[in-house]
Amino acid sequence: MSERPMAQTLATQLLDSYEAGSSFFFASPKRTLLTRGTFATVPPLEGQDALQRLPEHVTAVLNDARNAGHDIPVVVGAVPFDGSLSSHLVVPMTFQRGGPLSFDTASPARPSTARYTVRPVPEPAAYLHGVAQALELMRSSPLRKVVLSRSLHLDTPTPIDLTQLLRNLAQRNTAGYTFAVDLPAQPGASGGRRTLIGASPELLVSRSGLQVLANPLAGSAARSADPVEDQRRASTLMESPKDLHEHAVVIDAVAEALRPYCKTLDVPKRPSLIHTPTMWHLSSRISGELKDPSITSLTLAAAMHPTPAVCGFPTRLAHEAIGSIEPFERGFYTGTVGWCDATGDGQWAVTIRCAEADERTLRLFAGAGIVVGSTPESELAETEAKFRTMLQAMGLGQSAEVQP
Repeated sequence: MSERPMAQTLATQLLDSYEAGSSFFFASPKRTLLTRGTFATVPPLEGQDALQRLPEHVTAVLNDARNAGHDIPVVVGAVPFDGSLSSHLVVPMTFQRGGPLSFDTASPARPSTARYTVRPVPEPAAYLHGVAQALELMRSSPLRKVVLSRSLHLDTPTPIDLTQLLRNLAQRNTAGYTFAVDLPAQPGASGGRRTLIGASPELLVSRSGLQVLANPLAGSAARSADPVEDQRRASTLMESPKDLHEHAVVIDAVAEALRPYCKTLDVPKRPSLIHTPTMWHLSSRISGELKDPSITSLTLAAAMHPTPAVCGFPTRLAHEAIGSIEPFERGFYTGTVGWCDATGDGQWAVTIRCAEADERTLRLFAGAGIVVGSTPESELAETEAKFRTMLQAMGLGQSAEVQP
């Protein structure tokens, strides 16, 4: 394996060098990674303990790669929402890294020349009914939160330009985590590449030496083009009992998952605000120091996933509710995407604000956290706002033609 020093590789050159079908791309606020090819694939694991066994298997594959002459082994890829299903992690042939992405101008996304038809799954009315079902479950069970998702299926007669889509996402979301991951073909499918592509605002966990950082987000509000209204929405979010409760549920669960691995852990008493071009979010940066250097970033990610930010609380009840209410399989949506090297360092982002793409189709995803005090209409509106990250990067805004 070869690595070019950070100072010698411009992040924008890595972005421009991305090729769908043969690359892994991951940009964080501090660094940019591009890998090519596959030296080894982490063998698939399935079963209820698959996610817990994954870090051990990754360590074995990395050791084998290093013994075979890869001087800086790293695994890259994605973990699905359902931890009992197989992850897709590979040791790449080549690895390049650069600093943070920066752009000379904040020019708008290049308008899409493709004509898309859009089919919502579920239909908005069905999603409203699903939220009402979740609220009823909270009245009759210990369920405190459940995240319910929607998808948009976009079809176009012409090939999708994933390279341009990735650049648009990166340019509009420099403070987040932009990614593109090659995925294996669907079982029983006729072939063709699949790509997981998106721009997540949320860090699941990172490890650098003994230092650990998690940045869970929970509690959201759509941005407004009117600066006065935009600031009003931000202020309202910071004081919203419903959103502060939703955030507290997530923070407590994340801290509980990290605490056994850390000798110190700093949990903010109150959240702060962060924003993307489309959303305001309540945010808490949780930092700590590991007890043992053998604890890898993937071990931490496996212990935390799925957080209540993407599943709910209690986890088992929320997972069951999602399975009974959502009419589709999430796959890698609301999983985690990132990298881990042989020293255990790495970064893992929550796989949101994303789509799964093949040559002529995109499946976009968005979800909302349902808690006591939620209303079906407001949660539907939140998912519409979250879809804008992908739609605007496609140059579509809200203008795509929706098929009945």
